[in-house]
Amino acid sequence: MDPLDEKLNEKYAGRVVRKDLLHRIKKGTNVPSFVLEFLLARYCASDDAEEIEAGIQAVFETLEKNYVRPDEFNKAQSTVQQKGRHKFIDKVHVSYKENEKRHWAEMENFNSRRIAIPDKYYRDNDRLLEGGIWAEVVVAHNDIDEDDYAFYIEDLKPIQLSRFDFAEFTSGRAAFTRDEWLDILMRSIGLEPARMSQRLKFHFLARLFPLVESNYNFIELGPRGTGKSYVYSEFSPYSTLVSQASTPTLFYNNARHKVGLVGYWDTIAFDEVGRVRLKDPDTVEVMKNYMANGRFSRGVEVIANASFAFVGNIDFSVEQLVHSPKHDLFVSLPREFDLALLDRFYHYLPGWEIPKNSSSSLTDAYGFITDYLAEAFHHLSKSNRYDYVKSHCKFGASVEGRDEKGVIKTVAALLKLLHPSGEPTTSELEEYMAFALEGRRRVKEQLNKRKPDEEYEKINLSYINGKGEEIVVWCPESKSARATQEPVRQKLDIGTEVLPLTYTGEESDANVPLTIISENDPELKEQHYTIYYGEKGYSYDRIFAPYIKSAKKIKVEDPYVRMPYQIQNFLRFCELVVTKSRVNEIDLITGFDDEAQRAEIGAKLLILQGSLAEHGVKFTFSFRDSLHDREVTLDTGWVIKIGRGLDYFQKPDDWYSIGSLDLDLRPCLETKVDIYKTESLITAR
Repeated sequence: MDPLDEKLNEKYAGRVVRKDLLHRIKKGTNVPSFVLEFLLARYCASDDAEEIEAGIQAVFETLEKNYVRPDEFNKAQSTVQQKGRHKFIDKVHVSYKENEKRHWAEMENFNSRRIAIPDKYYRDNDRLLEGGIWAEVVVAHNDIDEDDYAFYIEDLKPIQLSRFDFAEFTSGRAAFTRDEWLDILMRSIGLEPARMSQRLKFHFLARLFPLVESNYNFIELGPRGTGKSYVYSEFSPYSTLVSQASTPTLFYNNARHKVGLVGYWDTIAFDEVGRVRLKDPDTVEVMKNYMANGRFSRGVEVIANASFAFVGNIDFSVEQLVHSPKHDLFVSLPREFDLALLDRFYHYLPGWEIPKNSSSSLTDAYGFITDYLAEAFHHLSKSNRYDYVKSHCKFGASVEGRDEKGVIKTVAALLKLLHPSGEPTTSELEEYMAFALEGRRRVKEQLNKRKPDEEYEKINLSYINGKGEEIVVWCPESKSARATQEPVRQKLDIGTEVLPLTYTGEESDANVPLTIISENDPELKEQHYTIYYGEKGYSYDRIFAPYIKSAKKIKVEDPYVRMPYQIQNFLRFCELVVTKSRVNEIDLITGFDDEAQRAEIGAKLLILQGSLAEHGVKFTFSFRDSLHDREVTLDTGWVIKIGRGLDYFQKPDDWYSIGSLDLDLRPCLETKVDIYKTESLITAR
């Protein structure tokens, strides 16, 4: 341990963990970090090397015994039936079925949507009903033949601290300098601060703003692979990640008279914001009202505290954008995000300054147990430092209404993170003001480029330092860009539809214009994203159609084309291939449980083989009992990998409900999608 480790262990004994232990067990699992550290805290609360190794082994054994891989659900269900009960670590959702007048639990990886659950659990924890929670769950088997369910929950313990002492947290902070505390926060999110500049540390800190400041509106756009969504998906159980936005889901469901996600989470993060689908025209209007003042009206007046974080990719040269007279740094956002909504962003984090994830950036030192720090952030989100900032900070004349509010909330977030119970020095406060003003200026500069008049022209945001001097803050990427600092005012062409922009060149000359690509002929590109539980709109057509158009041969490797509904999924995929491509050959490799099932699958696939032949498509299939990968490979070199294979849709409650036939309307299970190009084409088996 280095001196900082020793001091941290002394002041927060039992509240810290070696982060390299997390890195060791994280690989190969899709379990959130706060769940893994929950287990590490249980088994590795020691600085003795032998005890730590024994604890690591205990964590692996616990995961092996209690964590269910998505492709092992059949084995898990069988275990419960054979043993009578079994404990699992899984994400649990509870939904109310109106036609049955009762609640049912669902466990994601256990893959059962009809689990009986005592009402005390969802009454005590609303988040079971809104997004679900990770928990240790004892599932028992129901042997009563007359009942219409096979499993019931016998016990459920959320994976969170049962008690948090904020006074203990703040008293320990007094033993550290500001910079030591900043380094501890960096190590707590798994990064080694010794390899970072002070500016980069603040960038990573900015991702935590929505977790500690209520009703905070944050945006980060940058390259892929920089960990933009990590803190919202894995760092805190009080945060949830979504990729679709609808008024009933986010804000208020009039049919059920129930508040949406904003009433249950500290932070709602919109992943891949450039592809966010706004499901009704009212959503943007309600979102703007909520982002402005934390309230909205949907027949009833609703006040909530959830912050919004918008994270996504930016596929253009930043240098090119800031020098472009037509395009800006909001170019990747949905067209429904109008000026009024963009103006509500308090801080734009320049994601292009954050390096891609690599093992060299990870720390092997101690940091706070993620769940402990998440509880501290949850407590801080309810505190108020706004008045302190307003009385201690002075800004220049260009800092107008929304600028001031956004900057003050950003400084308040920095104070909560770095000085949870104390006050900063004058120089530290000035550092915070400069960082906050830069993040808000980045927003205002883009608004000023888009607006054809002078509404947002006051972009030279500034603060007054301790000497009474006015200090103007700049964004480094645009300081010398005349197109951003002095944009040419253009007339609005109301009748022209704006098409999405795609940069087709390399990052080189800033004067090279962007190319507009028609929506009907999109440029194929690599994609890496997550489909989250309950999301809709991810039919085979949406995922596969653009890539199969020019293919002639397709190889599908999926071990779970076995059950009748899974074979029907494959049939739907084949129908897409027939209607949307020139493919003349499909090869399927799948698996089986036993010889009887293999014969049954083969009989169904032979029928499909004859049907495809009538459409000029040669279909071959084979079986492997050791197949685990799930991917679709095209002879053009494109590979589409879906974590759950073709079977990523939820089963309908009944086959006469909306979504049973149209897969765009069918809710999905959570899965990752990776689409990338390879050098080699399909080869013979």
